This record gives sequence, structure tokens and C-alpha cells, in this order.
Amino acid sequence: MHYLDNAATTPVLPVAAEAAVRTMCEGYGNPSSLHRKGLDAARLLEESRKTVASALGVLPEETYFTSCGTESTNISLRGAARLHRHKKGHIITTAIEHAATLQTVRELEQDGFRVTLLAPDAGGHITPEALADALTEDTVLLSCQLANNELGTVQPVAELGALLKAKAPEALFHIDAVQGLARVPLAPKKWKCDLMSVSGHKIGAPKGVGALYIRKGLRLPPMATGGGQERGISPGTEPLPNIAAFAEACRQRMAAFDENYAHVQALAAYLREQAEQKLPYAVFNVESDIPHVQSIAVDGCKSEVMLRILSDEGVYVSAGSACSKGKQSGVLAAIGLPRTRSDCTLRVSFSPENSREDVDAFIAAVQKGAKMLRR
Repeated sequence: MHYLDNAATTPVLPVAAEAAVRTMCEGYGNPSSLHRKGLDAARLLEESRKTVASALGVLPEETYFTSCGTESTNISLRGAARLHRHKKGHIITTAIEHAATLQTVRELEQDGFRVTLLAPDAGGHITPEALADALTEDTVLLSCQLANNELGTVQPVAELGALLKAKAPEALFHIDAVQGLARVPLAPKKWKCDLMSVSGHKIGAPKGVGALYIRKGLRLPPMATGGGQERGISPGTEPLPNIAAFAEACRQRMAAFDENYAHVQALAAYLREQAEQKLPYAVFNVESDIPHVQSIAVDGCKSEVMLRILSDEGVYVSAGSACSKGKQSGVLAAIGLPRTRSDCTLRVSFSPENSREDVDAFIAAVQKGAKMLRR
């Protein structure tokens, strides 16, 4: 089995799974309970918060646990909109965002906010000039991915944040760092970021846990009400086994950050070398900024058919975002690729656990599929 779809989700790291099971069996108390089991659970919750906050480059009190990156993004965008619900105003995001952002801003547009979608250049980047042209004095929110989930491009968030705060000082800056955690050094304060979303299952934690950075001093109105957990931002009894696993995954990934990055970088270089030698009919759609995500179009081979062939060979990749469920990629369309090319695109996404053997299996499976499909 050769799993190369890590941008969709990653296998759970053994140490993360062990942390989850240990917490289920031993640390099962409710962190809100006042007896010894509850106090032990509360202590583990706060220790986990410190670990995740360190990975995010923020303070523990600025770190809130959620169920996933999508919930973190919804809390951010809808909370920012509620803060400006009386004057409405202008929201800026990009045409290559995750559905969690794009679908949310479409709903906010129906509520009376003006929305601008910034177009990327052909390389998949949002230029500071594009943001400068779009900014107005009534801009209330900018939401932008750090690393794109289909292209692996990294946006110049430091420049974008500085521009936003210079033109619209009261506007909030939200960064979707779901694909950036443990792949890009995070520095939200340096980036003038107010809100940042991350997810556990992209770095070896189980599905069902994420985190949200909220700048100290910023008070967002909650989307839901309940027992007041996570200071009201995400009320409901905390899923402590998942949180402990998330913290363990952060600890392991950050401890080996440089080593892991170099390993994945070498794999991406090997993939490009092998593709150039053995897949003359294939082309990479962009030059990725992080090596973890590679977008490759195989001319004459429909993605949906090639995916089945690869799967039969035990090679698992995707055609784009897992959340698009077979629809044409809006990201590839936004960077100007013709439908004929986007329909033939495969996304290969690495984790530190991948090897050259995985790349070799991918190349061989694509060669087999191409012989069947390119006639």
C-alpha cells in the first residue's frame, strides 16, 4: 500500500494513538468536574493546550480547541462578521480558498456584506498589489490560506497583513493554516494575524480535533452556546483523548520539523525527476512552495479513471481537494488552467512517513494507466 493523499488526511501516528487510548482508559474524567479525576483531566487539557500553542507560536490563553479546521474557520469568519453586523462592510478572501471559507463568505454576502475574491497569478500566489487594489476603508476582514491544499503554494501573509492593517487598522486578519501546520514555521503575531485555523488530522492526530488562535484581547461572539467550555468559543465537553493525541502529534512533528521537511523535499525532488524521465506526457501545474503537495497533470488521462487504476495498484492519491467530491477544481480554474488539463490532474501529497518506494509505485501505476488511456 502506497498512501500519497496526506493533504486529505494522514494516518494517525502511533504515539498519538497511544496518547488517545491512554487518555480514554486512564484520563477519562470530565475536565469541568471538581473531583480528582476531573482535576487530572483539566491538568492534561491545559498541558495539551501549551503544547499546541507552542506549535502555533502563540500563548496558551490564545489557543482554543475545536472539532476541526472547518469549525475554526467558521467561528473566525462568522464571529468577525457578527462584530460588524451593524455596519456590515467589506470582506476580502481569495478565489483559491478551502470550501469552509468560500461557502461561509457567500452566506455572509447574502447577509449584506460586500465580498471580494482576489484572483491568484498563474503560479497560484496572491500578490500584495492585488490586495492593495481591493482594500477599502470599510474592509472588516481578510481571510487567506497560508498554504494551498491543491497547489502547495504559500501566500505572502506577512506582506498581506501589513497592508491590511495600514489601510484598515480595525479589520481582522484570518489565516487558514490547516495545510501549514508542521510544514511552515508559524508566526501569526509577526504576520499581524488575529485569527488562525489548524486541524489535527493533517499532522497525524485523529479526525475530530482542531484548534483556533484568537489574538489576546479580541473577543469573538460565540457561534454556539452551552456549558462555556473553551471560554465559550466551542462549548461542549472537550474531547480530551483527541486533544491529547493532537498535542502528541504536534510534539513529535515540531521536534523533527527540519528533518521531516528535508525528507519530504527530497521525495518531491525525486518525484519530479522520475516524472521527467518516465512520464513525458505529464506536467506539474505549478512550482510548489512547500514540497508536501504536488499537482501533476497527466495528458490524455481523465483523473477519475486514473484514480481507479492507481487504487487498484495500491496507490492512493486524489484529484484535488477531498472536499470537492469530484467537482472541477476551482483552484485550478482560478490559476487559468483549461478544463482539459484540470480534468487530468492528480494531487500527490507527502508525509514524513513516505519513501522513495511510494514514488516509484506511483510512477509505475501512472505508466500502466497511461498505456490503457492514451490511445
